[in-house]
Amino acid sequence: MSSRVRVVVAKPGLDGHDRGAKVVARALRDAGMEVIYTGLHQTPEQIVETAIQEDADAVGLSVLSGAHLTLFRRVLELLDERDARDIVVFGGGIIPDADIPELEQLGVAKIFTPGTTTQSIVEWVRENVTQPVG
Repeated sequence: MSSRVRVVVAKPGLDGHDRGAKVVARALRDAGMEVIYTGLHQTPEQIVETAIQEDADAVGLSVLSGAHLTLFRRVLELLDERDARDIVVFGGGIIPDADIPELEQLGVAKIFTPGTTTQSIVEWVRENVTQPVG
C-alpha cells in the first residue's frame, strides 16, 4: 500500500488572514496529498511538534506579517534540534524577493510569492517532497 505525501500547512505568528493557506491546503488535498492545517496564530514550537507527531513529509508556512525571516529560521532550528530536517520546509506569502536567498540559505526549500498558481505549488510538492519507503 503506498502512502500519500503528508503536508502540514501552518500560519505562524500573529497573521490573522488565512485564506491563502486554506486555498493551498485544499489544492494539495485535492491533488491526493494528506494535509494537516494547524490554524491561525501557531508558534514555531507548535508547528514543529505537529509536523513530528503527524509524521509529516513537509511543512508549508504562510507568512504575511513581515516576520518571515524570524519565523522560518525558528522552525528550521527546532527541526534541527528534533533531528527532523528530513521534513521539507517551503512557504509563501508577502515575502520580498530580496529575502528569498537568505531563506534558501537557511534551508527553506522553496518560497512561493503572490500570484503563484496552486497548480505550480502542487507540481513543486510532487517533484520535491517524497515520503520514506517502507
